[in-house]
Amino acid sequence: MNKVNYGRMLDEKMAELEKSGEKPSLLLHACCAPCSSHTLLFLHEHFDITLYFCNPNISPESEFEFRLSELKRLVKELGLDITVVEEPYDSAPFFALAKGLEDQPERGERCRKCIEYRLRMAAAKAKELGSDYFTTTLTISPHKDCTFINECGGRISEECGIPYLYSDFKKHDGYKHSIQLSKEYNLYRQNYCGCIYSIRNAESGIRN
Repeated sequence: MNKVNYGRMLDEKMAELEKSGEKPSLLLHACCAPCSSHTLLFLHEHFDITLYFCNPNISPESEFEFRLSELKRLVKELGLDITVVEEPYDSAPFFALAKGLEDQPERGERCRKCIEYRLRMAAAKAKELGSDYFTTTLTISPHKDCTFINECGGRISEECGIPYLYSDFKKHDGYKHSIQLSKEYNLYRQNYCGCIYSIRNAESGIRN
């Protein structure tokens, strides 16, 4: 079976939009400012973007608040007309889904359940706001399973009726560009994904 080229799918969708002159609305789930940097610049000319910060996996609360403040600062400094919608800090949903999966590695079942939860929340918010599409910045990370993220988004899309925007934001040197932008805007680049289990991995010298 040939591997799906999600980056090409996104390129084709953007070319289609450019040809039609349409600019649909997009609910973009954001995990942090660095991952959002390249993604926003790549998408903003083709989509009317609402950033959605919903990350109950992030611990402690001070880390959650700081990542959110960095995201808001980035949007302001980029000078883009983008609204940031946030869910208040509440780690309970994450710990409920992670129960019994505490020792799972990155890309394991705990990580998959966490991504699925956040994508479902994004789809629900997109439906609430009347967005034309939903997607996530998570595919820019070389440490995340891009295929799983897109397949999960596609399944949720079929269930909820909101089109999912397939992506691989690593393409076009997206991850490299995000690092450059992080330096340019002096963005906080965390050394762990967000949850307490990834903190343990980072402290053990395991790259997340």
